[in-house]
Amino acid sequence: MSVTGKSPWIARLWLLVGAAAIALAWLFDNRVDAALLVPVKTDLHTFASWCSKLGEGWVAAIWGIGGAIVFLLANRPTLAAKIFFVALTSELTGLAATILRILFGRTRPNNHDVPQGFYGVWHDGHWIIGQFKFSAFPSGHAAAAVGLATAAWMFNRGWGVIASVYALAVMWSRIALECHHLSDVVASTVLAIPLAMLLKKVLFPTVEFQFGNLNRAFLKK
Repeated sequence: MSVTGKSPWIARLWLLVGAAAIALAWLFDNRVDAALLVPVKTDLHTFASWCSKLGEGWVAAIWGIGGAIVFLLANRPTLAAKIFFVALTSELTGLAATILRILFGRTRPNNHDVPQGFYGVWHDGHWIIGQFKFSAFPSGHAAAAVGLATAAWMFNRGWGVIASVYALAVMWSRIALECHHLSDVVASTVLAIPLAMLLKKVLFPTVEFQFGNLNRAFLKK
């Protein structure tokens, strides 16, 4: 059987395993959330805040664009394309999670105004789209970090290990700061890994081709 023929089965298996992982994480949400919570005004809280900031989209964007420019000027277009693609994947996986969390409307752990749960886009006679306290599931920060780590891993295992440590730090920080539940970051992982793999297959050849064109254009000057 060809790889193409196996793809639907792999996707279904991932969906099944992913759903089971989210359901299992859901059962342990309260225990893990409480165990990882860090007190405010402590060094650990400050460290968690920095880890969380490093998971914001602008960090990957600056790193990706800057790194791509440096290696493009160094006449290494393939490496430049890989760095750019890793950052782009981070942005796109984070965006996908952000769209979903807006639609699901799950309460964040630190939202004590209403009972914990999923409220969709409408609650108590008002639109809640985009409200911070109703946008926990899945985590945009975690999805962006996991997407970056997955893309890096596919190109280089060394990059992947370093990026995976970064992703774990971001996911831990989002739970430690009461921004997300355990199941939120697990859902982000389930979403980001296959999406990053799909993007590599669909998008990376175009990115690599365009960087090759850019490199040839620079060489002519």
